[in-house]
Amino acid sequence: MSIGGIENGNAKPFKVFIGYDPREDLAYEVCRYSMVKRSSIPLEIHPIVQSELRQKGLYWRERGKLESTEFSFSRFLTPHLAGFEGWAMFVDCDFLYVDDIKRLVDMIDDKYAAMCVHHDYAPKETTKMDGAVQTVYPRKNWSSMVLYNCGHPKNKILTPHVVNTETGAFLHRFQWLNDDEIGSIPFAWNFLVGHNKFVEGDDTTYPKAIHYTLGGPWFDQWKNVEFGDLWENEVDEYTKLASKKSE
Repeated sequence: MSIGGIENGNAKPFKVFIGYDPREDLAYEVCRYSMVKRSSIPLEIHPIVQSELRQKGLYWRERGKLESTEFSFSRFLTPHLAGFEGWAMFVDCDFLYVDDIKRLVDMIDDKYAAMCVHHDYAPKETTKMDGAVQTVYPRKNWSSMVLYNCGHPKNKILTPHVVNTETGAFLHRFQWLNDDEIGSIPFAWNFLVGHNKFVEGDDTTYPKAIHYTLGGPWFDQWKNVEFGDLWENEVDEYTKLASKKSE
């Protein structure tokens, strides 16, 4: 039996695609490091780099004024990049993993075409990150961390042509899928800083993957964000390790 690309008795690396933006290079590196560090299963991690996708002829749409990152739409190429086979995950680079991703992979259910946290998120802020325009729309942040059943017939619609030509509403609202084809994941795996709350005594509310959706400590104006100290500790550890490897 195959579970999320991990075959029993023959562990295949679980594919993870992380959105990459040059403005958030360090965020990407720390996200990747935090995930690998805590994972008890092998991972195959790929950054989704817009410039590389353009060179390969996989991405050509012009960037819109409301796109806050370079991977606002390229994220939907995940099933294509995974060869439309098995399960794979897309995640924004502004995440910090504080638990073993195996626990997330274990939730995979083949009856779904995709699985994500079903946020009900309507931010009041008008800007985010380093001054990017904040937008509000149905199913906001659902697409920021998605487990894709890449071989599901419905997901084969996500060709480069569709990803480059379809509307933001069609893609970010998962309009190629029926509601019952989108499985739900506990919010702790996409804990929106400034929105989700940890309740003392209720371990199910403590974040397993922290999403600094409004802006993380790598931006000067978000140095004091909630859970920012955890990211700062992680980046210190990553930087020291990277320094040792370069010596």
